[in-house]
Amino acid sequence: MGEFDLIARYFTRPPRPGGPTLLGVGDDCALVQPSPGHALAISSDMLVEGRHFLSTVAPDRLGHKALAVNLSDLAACGATPLAFTLALALPRADPQWLEPFSRGLLALADAHGCELIGGDTTQGPLNLCITVFGEVPLQQGRSLALLRSGARVGDDLYVSGHLGDARLALEVFRGQLSVPAAVFDAARARMETPTPRVALGQALRGVATAAADISDGLVGDLGHILRRSGVGACIEAEAALSVIAARDALDAEQALGFVLAGGDDYELVFTAPPDARAAVQAASAHSQTPVTRIGRIEADAGWRLVDAQGRALQRQDQAFDHFK
Repeated sequence: MGEFDLIARYFTRPPRPGGPTLLGVGDDCALVQPSPGHALAISSDMLVEGRHFLSTVAPDRLGHKALAVNLSDLAACGATPLAFTLALALPRADPQWLEPFSRGLLALADAHGCELIGGDTTQGPLNLCITVFGEVPLQQGRSLALLRSGARVGDDLYVSGHLGDARLALEVFRGQLSVPAAVFDAARARMETPTPRVALGQALRGVATAAADISDGLVGDLGHILRRSGVGACIEAEAALSVIAARDALDAEQALGFVLAGGDDYELVFTAPPDARAAVQAASAHSQTPVTRIGRIEADAGWRLVDAQGRALQRQDQAFDHFK
């Protein structure tokens, strides 16, 4: 199978009638038109075999995850997905891999109304790079996008969904941890098929003061908010422990480490003023996404962890860094 046969068979579909795509796969450039009164939101992520995913992952799950990690970035900005491109390096053109991969990829794309509009294919070590395009409303010439730079002293600190499960699954794969089969299966599904919190991000526009998606670990991605906003944070250990689904299968120290620095969660960390608690819960209910208040924003730089009595707990958790 040649390159263009591969593209035509697995990745070419006509633009959705009435959608934002004016011209999709097949030309040197695609044409996408955002809605009037909206700004484009653009993000790009790369997944490399052995670095971001295991060689044993099912191709349909890999297709899902490749797009999910990009949709998570749109969610963190409160953006509505429009379209994406796919740059794909493959060791060989294998229909038994390509069919389920494209099926998983396009199923998630269809679920979010996000069209594949182009990209590139080449032969080489397995490598997936997606660039996703979304839109956010403009109000009086200013974007309503959620940013990392708006957190204020006194704001509540929240996370969506569950954290730490992907790290648990990775440690089981590494042979460093043993848990019941049902616990592992659930954690593995969270690692391989994360749920991008797109609906929650949109519901938080005008409610949250800052947001980021959690890809490299809570403390690392929270750190982006703290630095851009010029503030610090206090995290309550017990609240943090409540957001790992497999809490009962782990000791407290291990569970806390997975939550704070596990990575690969693709949830949202965000801030909002205390008087917006009802609005945050309404956004949670509207998007059918659980949220948990885990702390507050403070003036002193950095983050600190406290117990139920407010006493500082000393930890050295660090987020994932590709070059450390």
